Amino acid sequence: MGRIVFFFQEALRALKRNGAPSLAAIVTTVVTVVLLGMLIPIFQTAQGKSEEVRNELSVQYALFPDATKQEIVATKHKIEGIPHVTEVKFIGKAEALKTLESELEDKRIVEELKYNPLPNSFEVIPDDAANLPSIQQAIFPDGPNGAPISSIINNEFDNTFGQQKVEQVTSALKIILTVITALLVLASLMLIGNTIRLSIYTRRREVEVMRLVGATRWFIRWPFMIEGVVVGFAGGALAILILWLGKITVVDPLSNKVSVLSAQNTSTLAFPALIAILFAASIVVSTIGSGLTLRRFLKV
Repeated sequence: MGRIVFFFQEALRALKRNGAPSLAAIVTTVVTVVLLGMLIPIFQTAQGKSEEVRNELSVQYALFPDATKQEIVATKHKIEGIPHVTEVKFIGKAEALKTLESELEDKRIVEELKYNPLPNSFEVIPDDAANLPSIQQAIFPDGPNGAPISSIINNEFDNTFGQQKVEQVTSALKIILTVITALLVLASLMLIGNTIRLSIYTRRREVEVMRLVGATRWFIRWPFMIEGVVVGFAGGALAILILWLGKITVVDPLSNKVSVLSAQNTSTLAFPALIAILFAASIVVSTIGSGLTLRRFLKV
């Protein structure tokens, strides 16, 4: 017990004696944790939006107006038998008109129509957006201008273009954010390690003297590792305070107005879990960084 108290006393004494490097390590930890605390929710939001768009992708086929009920039912069963098709919805003319009216800002356009120009159609929903091309190929084996699998199918609606563009953008954003997150984590580890190394380098003579008088490696290492714990704890606590203040003053008030910010409420990683992970990571990285950096100075 006395040795543990001694190690803590030595660690605190060293932090006071080497104020500038210790402060630099704390500031580095704060900046790193704050950046990760902002980037991780953004990454999760982009991933969630990408999955949401992918789940909404479908393909729609117009039917000839003279198609009978028996032909519609038979064609529906035939399309349902295509691999990767999850569901086939029949959309009648009246339902299609109501959907169009709900999507238009100027409702008078629909009210001024003398007749319903929209056809009956099938909406084909895939199990995954990546399988849409194979489904389209199965329904039109010879291409859009060829013969479909059923004579009552007229043509394919071009209603997936916008959704596919959104999917491409969100997928690209997800890849970019993944790369940025990986680079930030790598840069953070290197920056924290170099800052801790600078702190230890200023006391290299002290370490060499302790080795020469017979101190064991772990006897020397423990105070430095405790310093790493203190630096990680202080930096992580300050960063979490900044993130918490930002959440209650900026994110929460605007979450009802900005859809991107409101995605935090449905995030797979809740805010308490996120700050707990970041806090633990800041302590672990600082502690391990102190222990690993000290190895080169213990070789005396």
